[in-house]
Amino acid sequence: MLQQTQVNTVIPYYLRFMDRFPRVTDLASASTDQVLHLWTGLGYYARARNLHDAAKTIVTQHRGRFPSSVLELMQLRGIGKSTAGAIVALAMNTRAPILDGNVKRLLARFHKIEGWPGRAKTNRQLWELAESKLPERDIAKYTQAMMDLGATVCKRSKPACEECPLIDDCEARRHNLIASIPGKKPRKTLPVKSIAMFILQNDAGEVLLEKRPPSGIWGSLWSLPEAAHPQDTIDLPYPGLELKNKRELSKIRHSFTHFHLEIIPVHLCAREKTGAVMDSQSWLWYPLNSSGKTS
Repeated sequence: MLQQTQVNTVIPYYLRFMDRFPRVTDLASASTDQVLHLWTGLGYYARARNLHDAAKTIVTQHRGRFPSSVLELMQLRGIGKSTAGAIVALAMNTRAPILDGNVKRLLARFHKIEGWPGRAKTNRQLWELAESKLPERDIAKYTQAMMDLGATVCKRSKPACEECPLIDDCEARRHNLIASIPGKKPRKTLPVKSIAMFILQNDAGEVLLEKRPPSGIWGSLWSLPEAAHPQDTIDLPYPGLELKNKRELSKIRHSFTHFHLEIIPVHLCAREKTGAVMDSQSWLWYPLNSSGKTS
C-alpha cells in the first residue's frame, strides 16, 4: 500500500484491510471483488491484484509460510528487489539493501549523484551505494531510519537540511545542488486516447456495470460499458434491453502515467423487456444510493 501512496493516506486502509484479512490464508481465499473493494481509493489497482496473487502463491507453493530470502520474495508477483529487501530487513532483521524513492533521494544528494535515478547507469550507482552502506547489525533500525530520514527530512521539496544529522558531509549541499538532485525524469508529450462510456440507467435509478478483464486498465474492477466512439453500438450483455433518450455529457480527462484518457460520458435510459436474461458474472445493476459494502 505504501508504494506510490503516502503513509497518512494508507493507515485507515491498512487497518481495514488487516481487520478483514488478518492471515495470508484469509487473503488467499478471498474473492477479487472483496480485495479490490477494500483497496478502492488507493489507486494503482494492479498492486491489489498482485498482493492477492502473491498470497495465493504463498499458500499453494510455500504451504502458507512467508518466503525468507530476497530471491524467493522476488518470485512473488508484484515484489521487486527493493520491496523484497525491505521485507527481509524490517520483518526478519536480515541484511538486505533497499532503494525506494526516499532512499534514492537521500543517497543521491549525500553522494552528489546528479543523473535521473531511472537511468540504468544512475540506478546501478545507487544500488552499489545502498549495498555498501549496510551495517553488520541492527539492519531493521538502519533501514527504517533511512526511509524516515528521506521522507521527513531530506524531502523532495523544501528539505529540512538544518535538522539533518548528515548535513556536514552532504555533497549536494556543499555544492549547492540540493534543488537539482536527484535529476528529473526527461519530460515527454503523453499521447491522448479517447473512449465513450455509457451510463445505462433503468427506471429504478440503477446503473449497468461491466466487470473488466483481469489485466489492463482498472483490471477486475466494475466499470461503465465503453466503446471507441459515442455513436458506436453498445455490445449489450443480454438481449431484450431497450435504450432511449441518448444524451452526450461533458468530456472528462483522466491522466495515467503513460497517457491521457479522454472520456465521453453518454447517458441512456434503459428498460428491460420481459424475459431478458443477464450474465450475472460479468454484469450487474448497481444502485446509485448503495453504500457499496462488500462482505
